[in-house]
Amino acid sequence: MTAISRSASGKLILCGEHAVVYNRPAIAVPVDQIATSVKIFAKPLAEKGLVTILIPQIGMESNLKNLPDSQPLKHSLAILQDYFKINHFPACDIRISSTIPISSGLGSSASLSVALIRALSEFLGQKMDNEEINRVAFDLEKIHHGNPSGIDNTVITYARPVYFIRGEEIEFIPLVKPLDIVIGCTGIRASTAQAVAGVRERWINQRLKYDEIFSNVGKITTQIRESLRQGKISDIGLLLTQNHKLLQEMEVSCDELDELVEAAMSAGAFGAKLTGSGRGGNMLALVDASAVEQVKDALTQAGAVSTIHAIIQPSKGVG
Repeated sequence: MTAISRSASGKLILCGEHAVVYNRPAIAVPVDQIATSVKIFAKPLAEKGLVTILIPQIGMESNLKNLPDSQPLKHSLAILQDYFKINHFPACDIRISSTIPISSGLGSSASLSVALIRALSEFLGQKMDNEEINRVAFDLEKIHHGNPSGIDNTVITYARPVYFIRGEEIEFIPLVKPLDIVIGCTGIRASTAQAVAGVRERWINQRLKYDEIFSNVGKITTQIRESLRQGKISDIGLLLTQNHKLLQEMEVSCDELDELVEAAMSAGAFGAKLTGSGRGGNMLALVDASAVEQVKDALTQAGAVSTIHAIIQPSKGVG
């Protein structure tokens, strides 16, 4: 049986998370070492409109109609059905697989959204460019995160490092050197929506304090953009660590993340910080290529349940 197959990478927020929701800049990079794959198998002889969702990793095999309306994937497909202006999807199997940890700040929901949109648009013969895919993926991200900034779907759609300010034109960052990043996972699943809501509540109650924190994060992010353009890796590391301290002030870190950051720094990382919404999930460490294994070992000894070596390569062109 011939299948249409599309995939989308994971991502890392290099700097600027949370502040980006308040119109400060953030930088995100694609992580090709992890990805979501969506395969669609047409079933022309099956019952009209019969769509089966298969996610082997969680043992899921269900008729789309039988999923509760509150189920995020069903909600996403309903939005896409309206977007494509069809009464129902042609009978098919939709098989989803992913190597991206869920609820860990690595873009699992945005990656699924982008891969799903790409696969379905081809399946339905409705070609979409990246701008359109990004716009629709942002609508799907609202299902998962309530008030997302849009940075996750943007960096995953275009698969290039981006300097992102909400509501402004996307700026791609031309890397002059590859970045070696070690990702350490706490094993704690954390809700992005809850973390974002918590920051908002504290911002409402302590607006002057949080506006100053967000502005300082924005300054660091702008400095990192310039250092990326110049290939000043050690400078970037120092700035990343400063960003982590500001995230601690926002109260979105946790003991487990702080311990992994300290372990990475002690093992020779240029810099380290949490990545994503915090309260669990993952941290990242910017390292020299020669120090990758020792930093991974240090993170494991400090309690990381898994580590990933991500290499962010210089871009060859706009996707």
